[in-house]
Amino acid sequence: MTRPLAGKLVIATHNAGKLREIAALLAPYGVDCVSAGELGLPEPAETGTTFAENALIKARAAAEAAQLPALADDSGLSVHALANRPGVYTADWAERQWFEGPKGRDWYLAMGKIEGLLAEQGPDADRSAHFTCTLALAWPDGEAALHEGQVHGTLTWPPRGQKGFGYDPMFVARGHTQTFAEIDPELKHSISHRAEAFAKLVAAHLPPP
Repeated sequence: MTRPLAGKLVIATHNAGKLREIAALLAPYGVDCVSAGELGLPEPAETGTTFAENALIKARAAAEAAQLPALADDSGLSVHALANRPGVYTADWAERQWFEGPKGRDWYLAMGKIEGLLAEQGPDADRSAHFTCTLALAWPDGEAALHEGQVHGTLTWPPRGQKGFGYDPMFVARGHTQTFAEIDPELKHSISHRAEAFAKLVAAHLPPP
């Protein structure tokens, strides 16, 4: 085991869906989680060009601000027919760019953008895709560790299911028939990109529950 993780941990995210998944994965290990949002920490600018760079930016900012170990997740959807876009810009594709009215993220808008680009390629477009999750664990003294996972599958249309978040309603994992938004959350936690990355983090930093 590399540097062990114990006590309080800041989950460096303001995304409620990610927070729920990470907290559920950490629950068996007795780690006391607190979110960056609960601590009132600002969201740093994600200026990296890779998942690893952005995860480290978020984890190190939270660890320094809170003076506690911090865990950040940077994840995204790579659509093979779209040259692996949106990739690190996964959340940006969901941003509403309205001149008037509320701003924020609209995931159905993002899914529609992907479907529209695939439709332009015709009925035989490659609909394969994969999710990537990079977990960055950082300590206030500057030490950090990275763990990455992936899950491959295909994209379906129209979106199905209400249990997931982000692009989950259009993603069907390889070997399954239901979308990530249709399957039981516990099953998703066992097969997802985040689950694979988390298993690597557990092996490196957490004792058996």
